[in-house]
Amino acid sequence: MSSSYPFWLGGVGASMAAACTHPLDVTKVFVPKGKTLPTVCLSRVQPHANTRDHTWGKASVDCVRHSDVNLAMSYSLVRLGAYEKMKAHLSRDGKPSTFRLLIAACVAGGLGGVAGNPADILLVRMTSDMVRPPKKRYNYSNAVSGLVALIREEGLQGLSRGLGTNTFRAVLMNASQVGSYDFFKTTLLAKPVPIVDYQFRDDLPLHLVSSCAAGLFATTVCSPADVLRSRLMAASCDTSFTQVFSRSLREEGVRFLFKGWTPAFVRLGPNTILMFVFYEQLKKAWNRRG
Repeated sequence: MSSSYPFWLGGVGASMAAACTHPLDVTKVFVPKGKTLPTVCLSRVQPHANTRDHTWGKASVDCVRHSDVNLAMSYSLVRLGAYEKMKAHLSRDGKPSTFRLLIAACVAGGLGGVAGNPADILLVRMTSDMVRPPKKRYNYSNAVSGLVALIREEGLQGLSRGLGTNTFRAVLMNASQVGSYDFFKTTLLAKPVPIVDYQFRDDLPLHLVSSCAAGLFATTVCSPADVLRSRLMAASCDTSFTQVFSRSLREEGVRFLFKGWTPAFVRLGPNTILMFVFYEQLKKAWNRRG
């Protein structure tokens, strides 16, 4: 039963996934600019000292965002932990409905978005530095120095930059990723798969299929908010959401909301699969303890 799982368990699984998919997250930045994945991947392994240092700095932001190594609580730790606690509470009176689980996923996602907003700002800025002209780069060497620079230059209000967009995106992400994963998993367990007449069990194949479907669904649902969030957080401090949206819509048309869908899935798909696989294995290990 999920009520026996510690709050931090999801954060550990998400951190493990982030460590594996970090190179894909960096690569994603370049593809919308007109480059191909093979070209991008080859360019990233060139022995440039600055790129290597930046990559390690960005990796530290992934740790901030998915665990509480450098910050008290952050995105995935909060959203997964809160969802498990809410689901456990709803399960006390029997199996909760899909609608109630969806609401729980939305609330947990909002909490995670608020908790992870500062680290998310640093992640977006450090990643966008790789395609910015040298004079326009933020040049954060790591998560801690980036946080100090952010507060010094923009004040405490800088920590809430893009909070509304980021929270909305976090709600969409948790509902479409965690909520859909539970839905696909429950549906596949309920009855045999048509045509092949295969009955899933609660094991690795089920986790792989459910998480792959969840990653595909989440990428599509979150693409508009993800694009807007990244552009707003990477913009200068005096640029508003309305300015970012209107300029993008005027220059690129409505299709800009789904710009970079493929590289986004290349990153989010594997991350979703690994996160849930690691999370499920951690749950099993926790149940076997003692």
